[in-house]
Amino acid sequence: MPETKVTVPRLVDMKRQGQKIAALTAYDALFAQLLDEAGVDLLLVGDSLGMVIQGHDNTLPVTLDEVLYHTKAVRRGIKRALLVADMPFLSYQISPEEALRNAGRLLKEGGAEAVKLEGGKILCETVRRLVQSGIPVMGHLGLTPQSIHKFGGYGVRGKSREESHELLEDAIALEEAGAFAIVLEKIPSAVAREITQKLNVPTIGIGAGPHCDGQILVTHDALGLFERFRPKFVRRYAELATLIRDSCRRYVEDVRQGNFPSEEESY
Repeated sequence: MPETKVTVPRLVDMKRQGQKIAALTAYDALFAQLLDEAGVDLLLVGDSLGMVIQGHDNTLPVTLDEVLYHTKAVRRGIKRALLVADMPFLSYQISPEEALRNAGRLLKEGGAEAVKLEGGKILCETVRRLVQSGIPVMGHLGLTPQSIHKFGGYGVRGKSREESHELLEDAIALEEAGAFAIVLEKIPSAVAREITQKLNVPTIGIGAGPHCDGQILVTHDALGLFERFRPKFVRRYAELATLIRDSCRRYVEDVRQGNFPSEEESY
């Protein structure tokens, strides 16, 4: 595994050199260490923790303090990957000043190296303010989960010509405002390809086809831990939920039958 620390400029260089960026989510030190050792380039403390960790139906209930808590934990587990923290709902939309204060906490207290926020042109003033203050910003366009009630569901975005054009304009505006990368979620592959070709900064796809500069998945989806629903774009690399259940059933059976612990496992 390459040991060179991944930085914001390094990600931009990877796009220029045609090297794909591999990203996953992390919420605790143990998983962060395992993913870091596997060579993941970017670890996102996503507000997806509201669903896969806390059991909510969406990401809206997640608070800044909760993201901060998980960011601190992930920070302790990684050495190489770039650590990005999600800015949860209403932690950056009210004003650029409040966004700066909250993003600053994620770097100063949490150890994040960048923050991610959802939205296009309307947030460019906020992006500029953060970047000018030394806080790297990753954008997020397409299906933006914090706007789930506005969209009325988790459907594909950018299917119409008008909407795809708006996504391209938003992406260009975010790049001009100083964003170092942009997540493209659940948009048509052709639209993602056009955006990727027009930008100098990398695009990170999730359900946006193979033409982005990198890919990200929720780790609990990729490892088969989260079973409530399975998006079409998720490739499961393991079925850990089944393995964990089976292993714990064996443990329960051994305890009840008096087979654990054995004399050899006792002091």
